[in-house]
Amino acid sequence: MSAKYIRLANILRESIFQNTGNGIYKLPSEKELCEQYHMSRQTVRAALRLLTEERLIETRKGSGSFSTGLGSMRNTIAVIVNFAEEYTTPSFLASIKSVLAAKGYSIDVYSTRSRVSEERKILNHLKDASIRGLIVEGCKNALPNPNLDLYRQLMAKGIAILFAGEIYPGLENCICIKDDNYYGGYLLAKHLIELGHTRIAGIFQIDGLRGLERYLGFASAMRDFGLPLPEELIVWYTAATLEALESKSDTGFLTDLLRRNKGMFSAAICQNDEIAYWLIRELEYAELRVPEDISVVSFDNSYMSDLNSVHITTLSREKDSGAAIASALLQVIQGETVFSEELSWELVNKNSDAPYEK
Repeated sequence: MSAKYIRLANILRESIFQNTGNGIYKLPSEKELCEQYHMSRQTVRAALRLLTEERLIETRKGSGSFSTGLGSMRNTIAVIVNFAEEYTTPSFLASIKSVLAAKGYSIDVYSTRSRVSEERKILNHLKDASIRGLIVEGCKNALPNPNLDLYRQLMAKGIAILFAGEIYPGLENCICIKDDNYYGGYLLAKHLIELGHTRIAGIFQIDGLRGLERYLGFASAMRDFGLPLPEELIVWYTAATLEALESKSDTGFLTDLLRRNKGMFSAAICQNDEIAYWLIRELEYAELRVPEDISVVSFDNSYMSDLNSVHITTLSREKDSGAAIASALLQVIQGETVFSEELSWELVNKNSDAPYEK
């Protein structure tokens, strides 16, 4: 016959598995367990220690023991991204994996390649898969999405879903950890305006809410500083444009900006470091110097901001977004109250911007 503490651990383990997915599960106190199962406190503590070692429970000081959310099924978190090879994605996934692995979870990564039809295939697969949670980077999330029915089916099954970046219109009741994109666009525009720039170009992704919010921040700063918005200097690109840029080095949308507006702007705000990297290359081909002729700023503070001979002034997140998203998802799985959050930016000055000189 097994030891008493092992028998008690087996009973509690089964109770935990039965309650997984039904919200937070707080175990009875040590005293209550002693009374309920007629066992000594030493036996109860040994059983709880065993469950802690199995990562099934954790002790919160002053509150008692709680299930971690791990269950008897495969403890896997699915992560849907647009492009798994995109320049910021590997570090983003590494942060998520690190946080989840420490709590006993593994991750499966799926790439939509920013195609709604591929997203639907993935979601149909996940409906029948054994997953505990889902982290989603939305696909063309500025457009109406026909896959909301599948997201609702997953939520009805009790699968915790957290959006990384933006929530699809129509699923506003979901939790989202995102960048404060409006503030970021405003901060970069304000920085350039304070350097004396009044004719500022903007390059943003039109089929993603992130791009629209960054544009709005930029446009609002121009308004607040009493400057007209140079709409002829706004370049919009799509996910398809980005894929052509990455796979074929197709910079047509950037060369078109320079051809149509050469000499008409002194600075540019880019959607991210990748776009800024390619813009600087095109400026060099056009024999325009950065920052002497054109100042360039962007978002992400990634390795791509340092690939050119000119290092790009960029915005850096004040918090690791991957770690923040994974931690929030764990809280959701454990039934805790979690609120959507916007992550702040800070400006990292390098040498791609300079005061405007007439």
